[in-house]
Amino acid sequence: MRALIAAAVGLAAALALVMTITAIGAPAGSTSPKPLMTTVPRHP
Repeated sequence: MRALIAAAVGLAAALALVMTITAIGAPAGSTSPKPLMTTVPRHP
């Protein structure tokens, strides 16, 4: 029974966190127009 209560409390806390982040919204800003380098450039 304690495990069920602990799971319910954890789920409620996680749901509250997700709802809070959703309500706040994404941070303001923009993405870079330059592509990201995924590998180290090879020097000749």
